Amino acid sequence: MRGLVATAIAVLTLAGTALASEQRPTLAELESEVICPTCQTTLDQSNSPIADRMRVFIRTRIEAGDTKGEIEDALVAEFGRAVLASPPKKGFDLLAWVLPFVALGLAAVALGALTWRWSRARAEEARALPAPETDAEFERRLDDELARFDL
Repeated sequence: MRGLVATAIAVLTLAGTALASEQRPTLAELESEVICPTCQTTLDQSNSPIADRMRVFIRTRIEAGDTKGEIEDALVAEFGRAVLASPPKKGFDLLAWVLPFVALGLAAVALGALTWRWSRARAEEARALPAPETDAEFERRLDDELARFDL
């Protein structure tokens, strides 16, 4: 029960943080999520003139009280969707977020099936091997050697 409560608190905290980030974005946050059209790096890594103008625009929009989504929408309207460092999490672009997890899940299932098949084949091979024949002379010598170590 404690684990469930702790999980619920963590989810609510993360949701609150995400909502706060949406309502009151920071320049540093947006700089890492927006691509400079000139040098194709995020704004926090770019020092091009257009990146500087984009920072001024973002800072002005934050001071005006715009949300993160509104600022991103304005940048997309000006520069196109390529200005966003990550695809939006809606519509067709949602596939970019979902497909890697689906691929990992399918790979895990396939690997599990191959491992199961391999282990079953090894077990069947082991059962098919004849029992090793014992050599009476070898057994006698082994017993003699082991007897020397008995005190």
